[in-house]
Amino acid sequence: MATALSEEELDNEDYYSLLNVRREASSEELKAAYRRLCMLYHPDKHRDPELKSQAERLFNLVHQAYEVLSDPQTRAIYDIYGKRGLEMEGWEVVERRRTPAEIREEFERLQREREERRLQQRTNPKGTISVGIDATDLFDRYEEEYEDVSGSGFPQIEINKMHISQSIEAPLTATDTAILSGSLSTQNGNGGGSINFALRRVTSAKGWGELEFGAGDLQGPLFGLKLFRNLTPRCFVTTNCALQFSSRGIRPGLTTVLARNLDKNTVGYLQWRWGIQSAMNTSLVRDTKTSHFTVALQLGIPHSFALISYQHKFQDDDQTRVKGSLKAGFFGTVVEYGAERKISSHSILGATVSIGVPQGVSLKVKLNRASQTYFFPIHLTDQLLPSAVFYATVGPLVAYFAMHRLVIKPYLRAQKEKELEKHRESAATGILQKKQEAEAAVRLMQESVRRIIEAEESRMGLIIVNAWYGKFVNDKSKKSEKVKVIDVTVPLQCLVKDSKLILTEASKAGLPGFYDPCVGEEKNLKVLYQFRGVLHQVMALDSEALRIPKQSHRIDTDG
Repeated sequence: MATALSEEELDNEDYYSLLNVRREASSEELKAAYRRLCMLYHPDKHRDPELKSQAERLFNLVHQAYEVLSDPQTRAIYDIYGKRGLEMEGWEVVERRRTPAEIREEFERLQREREERRLQQRTNPKGTISVGIDATDLFDRYEEEYEDVSGSGFPQIEINKMHISQSIEAPLTATDTAILSGSLSTQNGNGGGSINFALRRVTSAKGWGELEFGAGDLQGPLFGLKLFRNLTPRCFVTTNCALQFSSRGIRPGLTTVLARNLDKNTVGYLQWRWGIQSAMNTSLVRDTKTSHFTVALQLGIPHSFALISYQHKFQDDDQTRVKGSLKAGFFGTVVEYGAERKISSHSILGATVSIGVPQGVSLKVKLNRASQTYFFPIHLTDQLLPSAVFYATVGPLVAYFAMHRLVIKPYLRAQKEKELEKHRESAATGILQKKQEAEAAVRLMQESVRRIIEAEESRMGLIIVNAWYGKFVNDKSKKSEKVKVIDVTVPLQCLVKDSKLILTEASKAGLPGFYDPCVGEEKNLKVLYQFRGVLHQVMALDSEALRIPKQSHRIDTDG
């Protein structure tokens, strides 16, 4: 399976892999690996001008890797940001006497400042599109005397309401942000719109304030003030005051929310709302890695209700979630259940079935695409019909699996291939250079390998017979795919010491004499070796640690 390759993976040298040491390697381990490679690549050991030039280049690369990893400060930076972190703007002002922890904090500050400058050039658009669909004619047909109306033989599905809202943010300074938003709504032929402007200022690390001005054709001018404040490290309060001007006069409103963190996963809320729809609400929300639980109670005019909901989060790549809730109050009772799943890197698709008295049965489909939300509430029936519940539950599942197989999977496969091809093109120059470096390293290793083989043969030790690195195709269903491997027998034999070969948990592409023959694709290392006169064989994943010889690698020659 292809895996996307980041820019950093293409541009950065893996110094740990180059020295073949663990990321937790001690200074003694680093020094031993450095000395061994210096002996291998030292320019003075080669008389041929071309080999001498190649040795100088590889010797300098090994020296650079050791310089970075042997210094606690530069190693701390490299561990967080890679090679680019060493060249990050602001490095020259960081004191070298600081501890690795202080270096990390300083670089995180520099990165935040850089992100803030970048954010000042963004607008962070957010939007919602909601399309209400009336499909009650599918289940609630008119009486027979109305069936002679033209076209009544087919169920009538209508769009009876629509809502569109959009907002953009414009950072003015590090503490001030302007927000412009607007909305349009229509229902059964009647509708209107509004536009709002808000200015938010972060007053301190503990709070912020926001002024809002709005106007619309359904309501008059609006003036609002919102305040947020951390009272203690575990408690905060939000207050929202609003004045709505209309032909009936000024309509004030006030909402206050007091929240407290009961533990690291649980928050309790107490809300008081005064104005057009006055109410008091208390709720408890518990959010963990695998679940989200909410219980709430509201007393108010005209709505009073009790709510309990639960959502289970599956720990899979698609971020699948299933949820259910029960809400009961003066308006009736509503039961909801549904699921949502990630269908691409930026899109999440969800569906919820709502069954209530007197609301009937509805299906709500939601698609989140980056910062945009598309919502489709479909009203199926005003009655509690088992057929409506069945189709509302089974219909989305069948549609999803059909769409996933026929549309989503082919699309994602095509996108992955396109990204992979793009990475290959952008990496072509770098890979060519790595290939040349690997070939040069192999030429420089020949004399050392000859001596190592002689020493291992004298003690019947470890001899690498054949070693291949890259993409192997063993699945018969993938016969059309091309095998992409390189011969790494010499580089592996060069790493043998005292009849042992130890490879750390890192990509093998960074080892001396190796390069990546198939950028972005899954790779393996296949080794056929001889130990004490007996053949052994092993296949290891690219980033898997490997230690040979092992009894489990022995080839059974019985029969």
